[in-house]
Amino acid sequence: MPQSPIRKLAPYAEDALKKGKTIYYLNIGQPDIKTPQIALDAVKTQSLDILAYTRSEGSEAYRKKIAHYYKKHHIDVNHNHIIVTTGGSEALLFAFGSIMDIDDEIIIPEPFYANYNGFSVASGVKIVPVISKIDDNFALPPIEAFEKLITPKTKAILICNPGNPTGYLYSKEEIQKLADIVKKYDLFLVADEVYREFTYDGNTHYSILQESGLNEHAIIIDSVSKRYSMCGARIGCLVSKNKQVIETALKFAQARLSPPSLAQIASEAALETPQSYFDAVINEYETRRNVLIEELSKIQGVKVAKPKGAFYCIVELPIQNADDFAQWLLEHFDVNGETVMVAPAAGFYSSPGVGLNQVRIAYVLNTESLIKAANILKEALKVYKN
Repeated sequence: MPQSPIRKLAPYAEDALKKGKTIYYLNIGQPDIKTPQIALDAVKTQSLDILAYTRSEGSEAYRKKIAHYYKKHHIDVNHNHIIVTTGGSEALLFAFGSIMDIDDEIIIPEPFYANYNGFSVASGVKIVPVISKIDDNFALPPIEAFEKLITPKTKAILICNPGNPTGYLYSKEEIQKLADIVKKYDLFLVADEVYREFTYDGNTHYSILQESGLNEHAIIIDSVSKRYSMCGARIGCLVSKNKQVIETALKFAQARLSPPSLAQIASEAALETPQSYFDAVINEYETRRNVLIEELSKIQGVKVAKPKGAFYCIVELPIQNADDFAQWLLEHFDVNGETVMVAPAAGFYSSPGVGLNQVRIAYVLNTESLIKAANILKEALKVYKN
């Protein structure tokens, strides 16, 4: 199993804290936005005597409410199309296990969420990457690039929309082109849509299940983690209108018994969160994005792609080895006792030797902290290059 590029530097961060340093955590997508009070209160007011197993596919009441949530986003599904999982991570593992066998192939535009590497290894599946580039703002490569990679072993194409780690938002036209490919070659199109709400500059999200003719091909991966700032709840879901996919994924769900009961209660309550919460959160993230991009653009030799969604960006630095730089920041550098923690981006690629001079930054801190963090990076690069 590969190490997580997001978490592997944690021991160095702990040592830095012990030395009295303050760390600005730009490495992990843990929002500082408060969890909706309605979700926390739903747990606090429970009078359960027993924390019993729930249904393997998740409680029916919760799944019906999820289906209602999707309808508000123009995604027409019912509760029987949904399996509640222990986070979006488990939904991905269920999807991999349900649609692919050992040595099958899945095409993924890279850079991609680092754990796709881990899930593929755990499932014995080979990732076939389609490289997108920072110079193109990580736009989807030409469709011909996908078709050239399809073999008899290819079973699926996986996208993250909006994207982690790039913040790229797929247009309706791009989704339609991917839909044409998966129908032409009888593949699955798996879309990790956990950042659905987080789109900026007036852009809107277009789900693969909004596209007609994809019922047998489409699988959505979803989660409450970022939407409601409930990362610790570990509640997600797998959604598909393909009956065989759901029946197969349910066997995996039965093998792990059930998703967490209290977290489902909190997640069900979170669905009552008013739109005003999201309006405020999205406005805050858009402001943070703008501040971060502006500050990073001031640093000589730094290149950054402007995200259209989610809350991450890939940053290319004037260095050779981002792993070494990220560790050095924690071990040997500070500005008035403060330093930053970033995620080296090579772990977000499966192609060897790509992304070595890039880092992923999560703009999940307030604007004041982001400005300070960018200044620390600026000063750190001056010292590190010498």
